[in-house]
Amino acid sequence: MNKTFGVIGGDRRQAELARLLAGDGHFVRTYGLDRWKPVGADTLDHAASTDVVILPLPLCRGDGVLNCEEGAVPTADLFRRLRPRQRILAGQVRPQQRREAEALDLTLEDYFLREELAVANAAATAEGAVQTAMEHLDRTLLGMDCLVLGFGRIGKLLSCRLHGLGARVTATARRPEDLAWIRAYGYRALETGKLDGHLSGFGAVFNTVPSPVLGGPLLAQLPGNCLLMDLASVRGIETESGPEVLWARSLPGRLSPRSAAAAIRDAVYYILLEE
Repeated sequence: MNKTFGVIGGDRRQAELARLLAGDGHFVRTYGLDRWKPVGADTLDHAASTDVVILPLPLCRGDGVLNCEEGAVPTADLFRRLRPRQRILAGQVRPQQRREAEALDLTLEDYFLREELAVANAAATAEGAVQTAMEHLDRTLLGMDCLVLGFGRIGKLLSCRLHGLGARVTATARRPEDLAWIRAYGYRALETGKLDGHLSGFGAVFNTVPSPVLGGPLLAQLPGNCLLMDLASVRGIETESGPEVLWARSLPGRLSPRSAAAAIRDAVYYILLEE
């Protein structure tokens, strides 16, 4: 696989990704990662001229703006620098960016749709959530009642890790089959939409649902010293003047960037081998 790679934007995991690709013998150009002193630092035009362009996870930081530390780069402007026959890979591609690319005859491939990468990212997120919780708590997780909102990939793995540390885990879900799995794992099960009256005993709450789940009167039912952590891409714990919420986004990029980068690299290689 003799290809040149351009790694554009993102956080420290993209800088580590560039190092891993270079370590595998590939020619790599990077842009927007100077904070982490990556290999192959270059101009945006040069990084965009490579055979394979790898954009960040998530692709956008704001509405129509690339997730990049080096100033605001509109995705529409970036796409105009790319060529139709390039392999363009990005994570969590929004409909707007897909339309922008299609208008220029570009094909955006979302590497985060690969199950192996999504699972690896969920595992790193769960581990990072436990680390962050332990840093902010003044007591151990052993024996603590913990609530995990949502039982998708992250919810499953986080529940498992909390349980392994001796926490008493309650997990929520909407579908009956997920509630059955929660009980089968030995956790307490609650319906996500029926939390009223069941929140008084928790020492920590972890949200993984990317839509409003907990707010207003429900928050008032939690103990005053309860740790609130939101892991979702869109806030699920809504609070304005209530308790503080840790919005712990992109934990793999901050806490385990090398492992996160290795998972992205492997996904990219699989995509290229499947040509």
